[in-house]
Amino acid sequence: MAKPATNKPPLTASRLWQLVTERAPGRGGNALRVAAACTTTVLVGEIWQVPDIAVPALVTMALWQKDRVTNVLAGLAVNILFGVIILMMFGLMHLTLDHPMGLVIATAVLSFGFFFLGSASKLKPVAYMLGLVVVYAMIAIGNVPIGELATRALLYADLFILVPGAVMVCLAPLICPSPKTILTRTLAHHLRLSAALLRSPEDEQTRDQAEALLRDGTKGMMMSLKMAGLEKLWRKQDLASLQQAIPRSVGVLALAHATACEATDAPDIHSDAPEALIETLLEMADIFQSGGYPTDIAQPPVPHTSPALTQLAALLPDFTKPAQEPAEEGASEKSKSKSSSSGFFAPDAWTNPEHVRFAVKGTAAVMLSYFIFKILNWDGIHTCIITCFIVALPTMGEMISKLTLRISGALVGGALGILSIIFVMPHLTNIAAFLALIFAGSLLAAWVKSGDERIAYAGFQIGLAFFLSDLKGYGTTSDMTTARDRIIGILLGNFITYAVFTSFWPSSAYDKIRDKVSAALKALQAQFNASSVQAELQQAAAVQSALAQAERMIEFASVEPIHLRANMDELATYQAITSQISCLTEDGLIPARRPAASAQLASLDKVVS
Repeated sequence: MAKPATNKPPLTASRLWQLVTERAPGRGGNALRVAAACTTTVLVGEIWQVPDIAVPALVTMALWQKDRVTNVLAGLAVNILFGVIILMMFGLMHLTLDHPMGLVIATAVLSFGFFFLGSASKLKPVAYMLGLVVVYAMIAIGNVPIGELATRALLYADLFILVPGAVMVCLAPLICPSPKTILTRTLAHHLRLSAALLRSPEDEQTRDQAEALLRDGTKGMMMSLKMAGLEKLWRKQDLASLQQAIPRSVGVLALAHATACEATDAPDIHSDAPEALIETLLEMADIFQSGGYPTDIAQPPVPHTSPALTQLAALLPDFTKPAQEPAEEGASEKSKSKSSSSGFFAPDAWTNPEHVRFAVKGTAAVMLSYFIFKILNWDGIHTCIITCFIVALPTMGEMISKLTLRISGALVGGALGILSIIFVMPHLTNIAAFLALIFAGSLLAAWVKSGDERIAYAGFQIGLAFFLSDLKGYGTTSDMTTARDRIIGILLGNFITYAVFTSFWPSSAYDKIRDKVSAALKALQAQFNASSVQAELQQAAAVQSALAQAERMIEFASVEPIHLRANMDELATYQAITSQISCLTEDGLIPARRPAASAQLASLDKVVS
């Protein structure tokens, strides 16, 4: 049996630097496109003289997607949704104008609504951004005593979303790749990494990269396939072939990872992978990288002494050849998928008190920030309210694990903004030079944000602090006070959100581990019960995705306060179980090892149940 995968190492300084500097495929291109989009948003804002252009730039960075179709759909959807919200705000404005108590109540109600939607609905990716813009606009309008000016301010608030949405719709088709291109490049990366594992099984960094890629499962690739179908540019036959390749790419990588672990555990009895197999994988990867897909793949010869290599080679001839599954089974699976994903709200939206508690805590953080900057009469720190919507997270472990990323990102972005004001701004003589500065700052933030999910928060915070420091009024600025106040506001918002979320109804990540581990075991059982190779590979990918969630919860729980960890009696057990599941899902793909793996799964079920 392959060596169990170890849990993720802690985020030490060296590990953070490794994640920051890692050159993952597509990361550089995505960062360049995000920076170009943010710069374009700033340019449009400068032309139209949109106030607080930092907010639209920040929204652009938050909502920008990798492919052109998703960007267009997201831009249109956000603008339509925000148009409805603007109509609602127009009514609220007349109720709250010159009525401070009414403004406070409306701000609290809106905050609660957006935090609840972020926790209990499919609007989660954009609910916080919408809440940020709406609440910030309400507060800004409250500072305008004249009705006509308030109406104009409301229309400017619409531009906070309209400009980013328009940039996404108009710019993305020009600079972003097709979702099909994203998909084929991802498939190529799976195959190249598989070949690297077979060629250098002792390379620990390659094994870590493979394990991280496996944990992504097929969700991202399936979404790219769905978007490619909406594009209506590709033949159904081509999309069907790529759909066949998605789970097989995960299966090939999992089997290559199992082979590499075998070679590490028993180097004396393990034979090297045949060069013919490695060359076949690389040739297939080259075809996918060019935008096509390989056909008529000959099964390369492999030694019969390695069951993992034998099964890996057996997956290649039908890699892009769609299987003819029974119609009833296909319809049943489609029906299950549709029923499980239907509905705007989560299944437990109205029964699970955690959603309401999360919304109450988020609202409390926003209102506390609002009262502080009002009592101090310090409008420059209004960024504390914006920060509350960005940094709110469900569990204490998530809050604590990302607190360092938030603060470090805010300090880096703030320092970048202040240094640019001191040393760069005085020498800028035209709008082109100013936009070049914005592009450079956006590129740094986007590079970090496009990396591993464990550092993406820092990238967003860098962008937040940089935009809020350097984008004041129109054109260049030399106002150090604004940059100072806004950075203080960001740090204050971080502190208030952390204090509120860890003091009232603290939710521990440990309480969620059992459900995540049970989901992984259920997916593993479905893998063993699959009726076809393709279904087995799909379930194996589902196991990897479930494992990723379980491992993240374990990681979050392990950084919670020591008095909470003292009650985490089974944390080490859960860590061992996830390692065993990681091992069993790979062994389950190998027929010779499946009976033993199935027996171990039965024993794990008894431990967790």
